[in-house]
Amino acid sequence: QVQLVESGGGLVQPGGSLTLSCAASGSIFSINAMGWYRQASGKQRDLVATITSGGSLNYADSVKGRFTISRDNAKNTVYLQMNSLKPEDTAVYYCKVLVTTSVTRFTRAYWGQGTEVTVSS
Repeated sequence: QVQLVESGGGLVQPGGSLTLSCAASGSIFSINAMGWYRQASGKQRDLVATITSGGSLNYADSVKGRFTISRDNAKNTVYLQMNSLKPEDTAVYYCKVLVTTSVTRFTRAYWGQGTEVTVSS
């Protein structure tokens, strides 16, 4: 079994910054892609940013230049540094990690529990 624990959400004023983290633990053989998604109230869950095991990055157009995704492979953790936050960034942010488990060697996606980010003055 694999567990993901997210942290770092909260209330921030427009123009402010937050850093989200998501740590994976459990029966992990290897971690492939890691990413962040967000879901605003009443809307679908959308991709924010992804990072592959090789370090390739992908960002939604709406966050390019403001958000930075990174990972620490030794800690099985993915981060999302969010700068110049806007009210439209308000959402629940979820991490998604593609894990090959050590027991079955099957690869599947796991989701974090979500952390709320509110950008408001």
